[in-house]
Amino acid sequence: MGRLEGKVAFVTGAASGIGSATARVFAREGATVAGFDVNGTGDEDWKAAVQNAPGSFLVAGDVRDEGVVRDSVAQASAKLGRVDIAVNAAGVAGGGPVHLVDGDEWDRVVDINLKGTFLVCKHVLPGMLERKSGSIVNIASIEGLQGSEGGSAYNASKGGVVLLGKNLAMDYAKQGIRVNTICPGFIDTPLLRTVMEMEMMSEVRERIKYAHQLGRFGRPEEVANGILFFASDEASFVTGQELAVDGGFMAGHRFGITALMGLE
Repeated sequence: MGRLEGKVAFVTGAASGIGSATARVFAREGATVAGFDVNGTGDEDWKAAVQNAPGSFLVAGDVRDEGVVRDSVAQASAKLGRVDIAVNAAGVAGGGPVHLVDGDEWDRVVDINLKGTFLVCKHVLPGMLERKSGSIVNIASIEGLQGSEGGSAYNASKGGVVLLGKNLAMDYAKQGIRVNTICPGFIDTPLLRTVMEMEMMSEVRERIKYAHQLGRFGRPEEVANGILFFASDEASFVTGQELAVDGGFMAGHRFGITALMGLE
């Protein structure tokens, strides 16, 4: 039996990157997945991801649109009976030195990353409260745990996701609902590539990769495995926590000393 056998999951950002990998891992572990993504419906990659989970479907929508979020959660509940698990993986990059950040760009990043997470939680929680059961997994970032150059809007939004998760965990624990947060390091996703593949970023890219103690960027499925743990009954006594899936990025800083000791 899979670790999510018989469960229904609502996953945002489900058409690519971490969200798509989560849908694939959840389907493998027995869940039926209602995917939500701004980029269309029913593509072949999605179908391949959830081929082992009959009844799974993908709908198009923007997490900033409360009406669309509300209706999509209602659709998932109507078609699949309920929502046991919610994963907020939809997100965008953006930022810069604050004096150069346009107000509309700030709003775009914060609204998608933070407000979108709030809206999905808002609309999955009533059903979970009725059943006194549920697991919510929010995707923040290591950049929500510490600062980074030029992070501004992105870091602020992801830091907000971290603290929102703690508040949700406190508010709903006695109703049988667990809320936890995954903080990925730099993960090889289409989102990361849009930034790192710019010519001006080539040297920075190598320095960032070096800052991960494992010496590489992560893979989406490695983050999805952490999400699976939080979503599953294996984490039945875990709530209000952050898990950094970051290849050791948050462990500290390297300056090349281990190379002098023959460890690289």
